[in-house]
Amino acid sequence: MFLKDDYALEPIVSWDTLGMRGTCSYGFTLRAKGADDQILPEPYESIHMRTMVPFAHMMWSATWAGIAAGAVERARMFARNAARAANGQSPPGTAHLTRAIASLRMLRSTVGSAIKKFEAASIDRGDFESMDFQTAITVLKVNASELAVSTVMSALQATGLSGYRNDSDFSVGRHLRDVLSSPIMINNDRVLANLAGASLVSEVPSVLMD
Repeated sequence: MFLKDDYALEPIVSWDTLGMRGTCSYGFTLRAKGADDQILPEPYESIHMRTMVPFAHMMWSATWAGIAAGAVERARMFARNAARAANGQSPPGTAHLTRAIASLRMLRSTVGSAIKKFEAASIDRGDFESMDFQTAITVLKVNASELAVSTVMSALQATGLSGYRNDSDFSVGRHLRDVLSSPIMINNDRVLANLAGASLVSEVPSVLMD
């Protein structure tokens, strides 16, 4: 229950970023009252492992996959229009479009695999605490963000100056600016450093599929 006048906004410095401008959040002090039965019985450690990290990483990764897909679609339309204008001859950037599509498929597969792992763990709750699940769902953020950046960069190379311009129907400038935030929004180096201990004790897989 939030009470009137129990929160106050605090002024913050101007928010002017390369991309993801909609993530501007005003700082505030919150005071709230509630009944004891509104408090979750689960310890935060369990909530962190079973809900917060999996949902955050899956939703972020899905968002980045959507941004990357939008860039690839613009690159595909550019290539089709260019080929039509050149009597069917493929434009020079077609190879980059092929790479962008392949990278996007890998990104989608990475996100889809993580979702399946989460769904399986939801059936057998013990899997949530396993090192394999926690490592996979944590590193998802790193892999998805890097693949998303790579995909959009390939799309930009496929479109050339048409994709670089902001006034073009094939512009991928907004996609690139936004997706570049993905590796640094909770920095990938920090995520990987937190997994260092698990990496030392994890066995190297001996088969291609789990």
